[in-house]
Amino acid sequence: MRVTETPDHLMTTATSAYAYPLLVKQLLVNSLSVSAGQEITYRGDLRYTFADFRRRVGQLANALASRGVRAGSTVAVMDWDTHRYLESYFAIPMMGATIFTVNVRISAQQIAYTLNDARADVLIVNSEFLPVIESIRGELKHLREVIVASDDAPLPCTSLTIAGEYEQLVSAMPDDFVFEDFDENTRAAIFYTTGTTGDPKGVCYSHRQIVLHTLATATTLCAPRSGQRLHRDDVYMPITPMFHVLAWGMPYIAVMLGLKIVLPGRYQPDALLHLKKTERVTFSHCVPTILQMLLDAAARDAHDLSGWTMIIGGSALSPTLCRAALEQGIDVFAGYGMSETGPVAALSQFAPDIDSAGMDESVRRRCMTGRPVPMVELRVVDAQMNDVPRDGRAQGEIVLRSPYLTPGYHNQPEASEALWAGGYLHTQDVAVMTPDGYVQIVDRIKDVIKTGGEWVSSIEIEALINELHAVEESAVIGVQDERWGERPKALIVLRPHASLDAHDVRAHLLGHAAAKRISRYAVPEVERVIFVAAIPKTSVGKIDKKLLRQRFE
Repeated sequence: MRVTETPDHLMTTATSAYAYPLLVKQLLVNSLSVSAGQEITYRGDLRYTFADFRRRVGQLANALASRGVRAGSTVAVMDWDTHRYLESYFAIPMMGATIFTVNVRISAQQIAYTLNDARADVLIVNSEFLPVIESIRGELKHLREVIVASDDAPLPCTSLTIAGEYEQLVSAMPDDFVFEDFDENTRAAIFYTTGTTGDPKGVCYSHRQIVLHTLATATTLCAPRSGQRLHRDDVYMPITPMFHVLAWGMPYIAVMLGLKIVLPGRYQPDALLHLKKTERVTFSHCVPTILQMLLDAAARDAHDLSGWTMIIGGSALSPTLCRAALEQGIDVFAGYGMSETGPVAALSQFAPDIDSAGMDESVRRRCMTGRPVPMVELRVVDAQMNDVPRDGRAQGEIVLRSPYLTPGYHNQPEASEALWAGGYLHTQDVAVMTPDGYVQIVDRIKDVIKTGGEWVSSIEIEALINELHAVEESAVIGVQDERWGERPKALIVLRPHASLDAHDVRAHLLGHAAAKRISRYAVPEVERVIFVAAIPKTSVGKIDKKLLRQRFE
């Protein structure tokens, strides 16, 4: 008889040893063991425990299975930030199916395209969005039926094929669904990012990638001894839509750590501030426009915002907005990532002694892009993929490697190869890196203004314009110029009842140019300072500079 020996460089493994695949279901193990009585609430109206949550996840899986959902199926979700969404985050991928988080803010035609491209055959849809689905029903090639999610139990009248109402289907099911093990590289989630050209691009993540992103980001957030951190006693409320990059992956972290979770539904400033007070929320994340809305509403109605830690991402955190948040008691700091990066790639955490150095230094550090989180290789490179000097001045593109970056765009091989040219994920973000590893984004490659032989950062000009008290927000774009190639054009929204003219703006920027903070080429002419009622935003709250360039070219 021939005996097979284990090579010396391999581990001896018992035949009965459990391989422990990195699956989404494993994120529930610890919280169910130590935090089974922890609370999840939807708007303060519905409340249940983590133990109840696990039972409802089993019931939802049984309900979906009864409608023909199997491993390999795709289930789309169109809802606000509800307990239903959180249950879907777990039940759908734990079945071996894919959750497709539909962006409810894009056009009906784009929604139809994404539903078809993802081959979604079942849709969980909030009753508010039924008219959108009815308007495109003839274009949907794979959708078999919909499950209506409604806070008011009665089913609305609709011409769609309805499987039933979410709560009625779930509550009627047993909770003993057996979530089997499978390959950790199985696709768990898909969503779509709207780029500057062409159709939306599908971004996919596997179970392994979601688990590793959860572990890496949680490790970073929990590491500091004080400030810019997350801990088990925090009360978590997402203010980044759950359809957008899985709410930055934060709900998975909150569940893994067993935090109290407050799901706010729609984002209405007064309702969010009410929940912050009544549920004692301590940790959130959002884009700058939402933060500004919260600050304005809080100042108007004298809300206390102290004790609230908040990550700001999606677009740059301006020093003016950062200072305003700090003055109202929010421990605010920047995070960096994109749909393709999991998304968290860097966080602007720092040692407590930075705050003791004064407000200016605290604001500067909080607004930086930050340092990479564990397992993220972040480089700033030139056009030949050489690292630029880490001197805080040399500019290059951020490129990344990490075990949880998307490997490519769904059904778009050419775009996927461009994303991963040279074996690194290309972010298209221009940045500098300091000697101690902090990164500061200067601009997007497509948004940098090339004028007078110099590169001008639109983000930097916007931050300086926003220093003016009368300014609500601003956007700076490059427009063609026969002499200089491009020149900056500033679009400014004023605060209610405030007054300011273009000469004031130009004088303010010229003062910064005289102090050598910016180049004189960065200062727009008076006729290129425009006051507008509103600045268009993308579906996830970013300033839509593509649309602005088209409008003002």
